[in-house]
Amino acid sequence: MIRENEIKPLPGVPVVLGLLAAVGLTIWGAINAAQSDSPPLLITYLVFALLAVFLMAGVFVVNPNEGKVLQFFGDYAGTVKAPGLRWANPLYTKKSVSQRVRNFESAKLKVNDNEGNPIEIAAVVVWRVVDTAEAVFEVDDYNNYVKVQTESALRNLATSYTYDAHDDQTMSLRGSTQAVADHLKREIQDRLARAGVEVMEARISHLAYAPEIAHAMLQRQQAGAIIAARQRIVEGAVGMVEMALELLNKRDIVTLDNDRKAAMVSNLLVVLCGDRSTQPIINTGTIYQ
Repeated sequence: MIRENEIKPLPGVPVVLGLLAAVGLTIWGAINAAQSDSPPLLITYLVFALLAVFLMAGVFVVNPNEGKVLQFFGDYAGTVKAPGLRWANPLYTKKSVSQRVRNFESAKLKVNDNEGNPIEIAAVVVWRVVDTAEAVFEVDDYNNYVKVQTESALRNLATSYTYDAHDDQTMSLRGSTQAVADHLKREIQDRLARAGVEVMEARISHLAYAPEIAHAMLQRQQAGAIIAARQRIVEGAVGMVEMALELLNKRDIVTLDNDRKAAMVSNLLVVLCGDRSTQPIINTGTIYQ
């Protein structure tokens, strides 16, 4: 692999001033040589003037957060990152590579989740180039490489999780957003490391069931939520009934036989687990009549 090698070329301002002065002097000398009718001297001054103009081609500008990748007849010569006016060998070819932070939003992909349900998913990736040599020489087009590998990682991520889960132990795309985002970032970074790209952040920007099953899955999701809620209600109600019986027995408020305990448990569960508010019935007799 070709690694980045940062080089520091000559500052451009002194070189430009020196070359301009050299061009001026050679032109002045050529005029004097022409007036003195000295062809050899005239040719010498013209050659030096052309040489100074040729050396001017080595002047280039480096913008902030930009790298200039230099090549000498196909060989990698180095990367210039120091901003400003610089000068290098005029025979170097120069390719600009932006190192600014960029955003990329993938298209809405239609994939199947871990349970085989078709879903639509998209992601936003924040990235930047950190190794200009790898970005230029290791991949054909690093911008397109980021796009393709991001979508590939997103497809693989979607098949690793279910769309939704109704318990705290199971990770899902909708319920475990931070963990899923961290997983997506790691997977994209592993794919883009060869291109000299650093992934700063990756998050899901769109998540929905596919239109053809959206209504059915919504009903299923609602049913699953109702079942999960009922389970919690029943667990809480059983705990409250148990606590009530223990307090009645501990404080010796009333002594109940098994039949009366069963009736009390049944009534309390109806009150605590019912969908609608219960209507109280006042017993004016004893607990046995």
